[in-house]
Amino acid sequence: MDDQELHTEADAILAELVGDPGARLREDQWQAVAALVRERRRALVVQRTGWGKSAVYFVATALLRRRGAGPTVIVSPLLALMRNQVESAARAGIRARTINSANPEEWETIHGEIERGETDVLLVSPERLNSVDFRDQMLPKLAATTGLLVVDEAHCISDWGHDFRPDYRRLRAMLAELSPGVPVLATTATANARVTADVAEQLGTGAGEALVLRGPLERESLRLGVVRLPDAAHRLAWLAEHFDELPGSGIVYTLTVAAAEEATAFLRQRGFPVASYTGRTENADRLQAENDLLANRVKALIATSALGMGFDKPDLGFVVHLGSPSSPIAYYQQVGRAGRGVEHADVLLLPGQEDEAIWRYFADTAFPPEAQVRQTLAALADAGRPLSVPALEATVDLRRSRLETMLKVLDVDGAVKRVKGGWTATGAAWVYDAERYARVARQRAAEQQAMRDYVGTSRCRMEFLREQLDDEGAAPCGRCDNCAGPWADASVSPDTLNGAAKELDRPGVEIEPRRMWPTGMPALGVELKGRIPAGEQCSTGRALGRLSDIGWGNRLRPLLAENAPDGPVPDDVLKAVVAVLADWARSPGGWAPDVPDAVERPVGVVAVPSLTRPELVGSLARGVASIGRLPFLGALTYAGEDGAHLARRSNSAQRLKGLSEAFMVSGDLADALAGTPGPVLLVDDCTDTGWTLAVAARLLRRAGSGEVLPLVLAATG
Repeated sequence: MDDQELHTEADAILAELVGDPGARLREDQWQAVAALVRERRRALVVQRTGWGKSAVYFVATALLRRRGAGPTVIVSPLLALMRNQVESAARAGIRARTINSANPEEWETIHGEIERGETDVLLVSPERLNSVDFRDQMLPKLAATTGLLVVDEAHCISDWGHDFRPDYRRLRAMLAELSPGVPVLATTATANARVTADVAEQLGTGAGEALVLRGPLERESLRLGVVRLPDAAHRLAWLAEHFDELPGSGIVYTLTVAAAEEATAFLRQRGFPVASYTGRTENADRLQAENDLLANRVKALIATSALGMGFDKPDLGFVVHLGSPSSPIAYYQQVGRAGRGVEHADVLLLPGQEDEAIWRYFADTAFPPEAQVRQTLAALADAGRPLSVPALEATVDLRRSRLETMLKVLDVDGAVKRVKGGWTATGAAWVYDAERYARVARQRAAEQQAMRDYVGTSRCRMEFLREQLDDEGAAPCGRCDNCAGPWADASVSPDTLNGAAKELDRPGVEIEPRRMWPTGMPALGVELKGRIPAGEQCSTGRALGRLSDIGWGNRLRPLLAENAPDGPVPDDVLKAVVAVLADWARSPGGWAPDVPDAVERPVGVVAVPSLTRPELVGSLARGVASIGRLPFLGALTYAGEDGAHLARRSNSAQRLKGLSEAFMVSGDLADALAGTPGPVLLVDDCTDTGWTLAVAARLLRRAGSGEVLPLVLAATG
């Protein structure tokens, strides 16, 4: 078949895919299809969102399948994106299935369908690539039968990318195992020159140089702007007051789950149909939210980056950010969801004073120091058996998420391997690439500075973003607020502002107690394991707010900052804590006499000792006791070396080890507890892991107190 016949056949498939008899591949799309089908090459396509990257791999799949090739395997990062792609494939008669953590009961059936030739496309998440069963049983068979491998959101392969995912590096093993002549397509809309070169090099390893097709990243439909407002209440009020002016339906991104929930609650109060979409949203609720937006039953999703790359609605009319992402490349990717199938879409950034504090909180992603890595490798080598992540936490002082990421990187580097039961060391030599890790850290810092510059620039905003992506030919767009003048009115009415302030000032979040001791404590010399006895647990508690929210979080972060001076609890904070107590008492299971299932009223207040903020915690505990007309029973005291309990962002096992013998109940406090038996309020400034409260509650319960009810200023989650 000559090129013209192949081109005609490809256009016919595209017409079926999009439901338009007149649809034709653009020249750059045709180049990619021809490279895959005719030349069986490896190609990297870097094109703006909405360019039609999925059309390339679906058309190529249909052509290759007609020529006897095996099924296409698409590695894609998010289930939402997979759902959209399966629906798109069905329109062209392409049979697609997914393998992910939500459908393990279907894996065997799907594999049988693949073997019988009944499946054209298999979509898998990158995490599946290193799932033990999938890696050992299905991956080798897939590598032997795959007709086309597609790597979606390929910037995730590179640790220079803004969204590096170690699981993606497992693709190198699959690339090496592919049969000769199997084409590979990698796609992304967010890769600068360094990421492009890195991904292309990995794609071409052992198979010749990869073809790179990079197009301009200009988005002519987008009108970019920044609205600078004094505080979170103004930003929430602005959103509510101007929500109806935003075209069509869209996405409102926030930096934290708490902020998404706050914004959703306020907009619903104002009568707007919106849905929250975060990492805490259950899978069924996520699917419902996506479908509601697709069907325009809601005006917007209020989302964290959990939505990110994983949503495809061509007619989105706006994207608003309540708070700045830490990378202009990540920002470009998120705003690229809008305006794909409409002529005009509005994109607005509402930066906040708290943005950089939130960046710092989530920035604990740098590769760990060499000593900790070597300690992990030694623990695995010495164990003589697989170790789970919880078991490793007893050896390595890293938070779980950071430990898991480190293990994935070591796995890709060949130093460790995931097996049934956990992780083992391979014994292979491994070099700590300190220079590279430092360069990546500097790159992250540079991205944060670029985001600050984007907010303050007087240049064209689209040109600025395109330059961050090394997009050749970037030029002023003529549409943004710097090119054409401000187009978003920054005013808000006093009534709406007052309503937003009241929503953000609403105090109180629940604190769930710890119920199980961490795995591996006996190995640390701490004889605590299994379930915490019911009679030694603390009860569900309350915090004034979360450090990650945009209401009380903004008020509490300066008060609880590492270098903040100690002092008495501010009057407005104490007043708000008392409001939390009053609401707690009136809630079901509270101690107000007229509430359902009322429990015994607290009989006293106990404080957790503090080296860094003794005046703050002491005045808070005494203030609560005085206003609540409760006796202040005293504080726990330090046992042994002062400071053993100081909070650190470490994992549960290491945190509990430091706390297990940090406190004691003095004789005076024990006498006070015995003299006033019943529930007590346990007061502290902040809770992070929950182990300080768990250890303190255990001591108090053993000393004779009734239920222990934690009351803190802030929760970090």
